[in-house]
Amino acid sequence: MERIVWNDIDFVKVGNATDNIGKTGLTVLRFPYGATGGIHISGGGPAARESGVLDPTTAPTPVNALALGGGSAFGLGASDGVMQSLEERNIGCPTAYGVVPIVCQSDIYDLSYGNPKARPTPQMAYDACEATFKGTAPISGNVGAGTGATVGKICGMERAMKGGIGYGAARLGDFVVGAVVVVNAFGDVYDRKGQPLGGVMDASRTHIVDTSQIMYNQYVNQEKTHAMIGGNTTIGAIVTNAPFSKAELTKIAMMATNGYARSIRPVGTLSDGDTIYAFSSHLKDCRINDDILEGGTSTERSSMAADVNLVGTLAADLMCEAIEDAMQSSYVTDDEFLENLLKFHEVKMEKQ
Repeated sequence: MERIVWNDIDFVKVGNATDNIGKTGLTVLRFPYGATGGIHISGGGPAARESGVLDPTTAPTPVNALALGGGSAFGLGASDGVMQSLEERNIGCPTAYGVVPIVCQSDIYDLSYGNPKARPTPQMAYDACEATFKGTAPISGNVGAGTGATVGKICGMERAMKGGIGYGAARLGDFVVGAVVVVNAFGDVYDRKGQPLGGVMDASRTHIVDTSQIMYNQYVNQEKTHAMIGGNTTIGAIVTNAPFSKAELTKIAMMATNGYARSIRPVGTLSDGDTIYAFSSHLKDCRINDDILEGGTSTERSSMAADVNLVGTLAADLMCEAIEDAMQSSYVTDDEFLENLLKFHEVKMEKQ
């Protein structure tokens, strides 16, 4: 197996739009050849759009793009901009009266960082999608959907830390698998050696403490949890050029959730909206066991291509890698972090 960079994945194009003042943003993954998809929601409060098209019992309509954004449910309207960009190029599901672009979207809750009235707009999404026709920009950290991401919020935002967006990718023979994630967790985040990368800090903001232990102590001592407990969601996607059905991709998305469990504790709570997509998109002349798959329309499949276990296992490993990348790339100083919290933002606006 060979580790690769996301720029080497040529069956997905990435574009970003970032509001550096309001501290929110959006990342678009466009599938030039269309994609078959699946989804697994492990959290209790997801904000999503067009996820129904990924149900294995629905028609096999190719997905044209996935948008990952901020703004919580307010930001879901941003995908209108992606649809506009694609419609202008006649890209989408053909109907008798024009094409209908199929765009899925999931959002994180980032209203507690920066300006809560700042949300990704259709124009931002349009610009991000347009950028994918000129190149690809899988940039990690505080960009796009990762702009307003935070982690470790059980004791309130004043003791939380910055999260962000990250990527991981690998080539295994003829197959390529990639992971992208926006880490905006209720819990703490750890690297693959078990060392903390981010989470709830002590009152003096000098070191990371244990969210799970705080939960246990709150129960034993009958303490009230903080009001910010609901402002979370980690969203991500697995992409591959191996051909799979919706049902198989749903299973791969479920297996990729193991990456969340290894890296984030606690995870998948009712206070999170944790979601993972899985998409299969074939390039023209993509060779698998010497068979040619024509732009994702072929039904020919090698025995290895059908191995959900292989790709699902790799997906979980790459999700851990992407989570580490997100946290390591999104570091900000305490002064910068605290300056962007709601109460500080309001004070700053009143002074202007």
